[in-house]
Amino acid sequence: MDIAHDLAAWTLSELDHSYGHHVHILDDPCYATQLATLCSPECGQPRFNRLVRKLYEGLCRAVINNELPRIRRRVPTRMSATTERGVVGSDFIDPNTQVVTVDLARAGILPSMTIFESLHEVLDPRGIRQDHIVMQRKTNESGQVIGAEMSGSKVGGPVNGRVLLIPDPMGATGSSMCNVVRHYREALDGQPGPIIAMHLIVTPEYIRRVSTECPDVRIYALRLDRGMSNSEIMKIRPGDRWDEEMGLNAHQYIVPGGGGFGELMNNALV
Repeated sequence: MDIAHDLAAWTLSELDHSYGHHVHILDDPCYATQLATLCSPECGQPRFNRLVRKLYEGLCRAVINNELPRIRRRVPTRMSATTERGVVGSDFIDPNTQVVTVDLARAGILPSMTIFESLHEVLDPRGIRQDHIVMQRKTNESGQVIGAEMSGSKVGGPVNGRVLLIPDPMGATGSSMCNVVRHYREALDGQPGPIIAMHLIVTPEYIRRVSTECPDVRIYALRLDRGMSNSEIMKIRPGDRWDEEMGLNAHQYIVPGGGGFGELMNNALV
C-alpha cells in the first residue's frame, strides 16, 4: 500500500473545550459562514432549506470520518485493465456498517433525509434505514419549556448493534434528545450501537443535560451558542466555567441562535 494513501493520520478539526471527549464542535470557517447566513433574518425559502442540506452534508461527512469503522480494502481502478498496479489500497470506511438515522419531525425531517441520502454514497444501501419520531416541546403557562413528549413513531426494524444517528438542528434543552435515546434503549428489542446526536447549534445547557442523563451519547455540532453568558465567560475556553455558561433565554430559545428552524424549514407560522 502506498503510504500516500494512508488515512490513519486524519483528525477532526474541532473547537478546544472542556465539555468532555464525547463532544465535538467543528472548527470550520466555511460551515460557520453558511450557518451564520442560515440564521440571518434575510434567509428564507428556498435558500434556507438548501443551506440546511449543505450543512448537514458536511456534518455527516465529519461523523462518517470520525465515527464509522474502517476496513482495509484494495479497490481496482479503471487502469487495472491495463496494469496490475491500477489498484488503490487503504483503510476505507467499512461499507457493511449498519446505520439508522432518526427523523425527529418536524425540524429533523430534512436533516435526516439528507443524512440518509449521503450515507448511500459510502455504505451498502441495504444497511441504511430511516426511522420517524413525532415529538414536541411541552410548555407551561409562562411559555417555558418543561419537557418533550412523543406522540408517535415508525421504527422500521431491529436496532441491535446499529449506529444510531439523531439529527436535530437546534440542541437547546436536551429534553427531546434524552427522550428519544430512552425510547431506543428501553422500548425496542436489542440495544443500538454508538448513538450520535447531530446538531447545527448546541448550548451549554444542552450538553450538560445530555451528558448527565445519557453520558455515552456522542454530540456533534457546527456551533456552540452561549450568548446569554456574561462578557467575562465569553472570553474563556468553553466548559472551563460551565456552571456560569448560558445559551438559553427565559423561553428556552437559543441565543444568538437562529429562531424557529421548524417553522422556517416548513414555511409555517406556528
